[in-house]
Amino acid sequence: MGVPTFDSHTHLDACGCETDADVVAAMDRAAATGVAGAVTIADDLAAARWAVGAAHADPRVWAAVALHPTRTASVTADDLAEIEKLAADDRVVAIGETGLDYYWDHSPPAPQQEAFRWHIDLAKRTGKPLMIHDRDAHDDVLRILREEGAPETVVFHCFSGDAAMARECADAGYVLSFAGPVTFTKNHELRAAAALVPDAQYLVETDAPFLTPHPHRGRANEPYVLPWTVRGVAAARGETEERVAETTRHNAERIFRTGATR
Repeated sequence: MGVPTFDSHTHLDACGCETDADVVAAMDRAAATGVAGAVTIADDLAAARWAVGAAHADPRVWAAVALHPTRTASVTADDLAEIEKLAADDRVVAIGETGLDYYWDHSPPAPQQEAFRWHIDLAKRTGKPLMIHDRDAHDDVLRILREEGAPETVVFHCFSGDAAMARECADAGYVLSFAGPVTFTKNHELRAAAALVPDAQYLVETDAPFLTPHPHRGRANEPYVLPWTVRGVAAARGETEERVAETTRHNAERIFRTGATR
């Protein structure tokens, strides 16, 4: 793309990156398609440790740390203490991904909800954005945010709701991040959601190696593929891809405090 953009949610470890050199190589591939930076996301303790290391290995990478809702069936106090310690690192720019996942049967709703509430509190105490994973759990996610009181910044990663939910989230001040599914032919409601979100309240992401955008579905995803999602969002909003790329980069810089935009 002619204008750089920013991948607000990726999993570089799951993309096959193991060493610092792998991280640099992945970000070089991303830079070649106009992706200037990325937040690599943890879903368990091992991934959290790795993400922080990756963020120190390449200045174009930042980290988010949390325990994924599907990992919450047997969380210990030591687990939470280590996440909190990692969250204090200056290369960690968000608490995530946390939330609720009722699609997979890896953890019952009760421990998921308890862990979600704990992560909400951690985001408040650290002053860092809360990055939410919400799969088949819209009502409970929104209810718990209301009950706990949302942190200053809430990001719905890979937003999967319809236009009505997008409007409710936007009215609450939440940020919606759009991934590859916005390019899928049948996702008319998701494109309607992308169309109505205010400029300052949306991001783009790959969620790599998952959710590869059309026309590359079936292949492994990586940050360099992000321009296809940018184009999908641009089409939904009736805007140029350059405008979407620039808007989402500035939003990411402001939300995650990764650059000059505050």
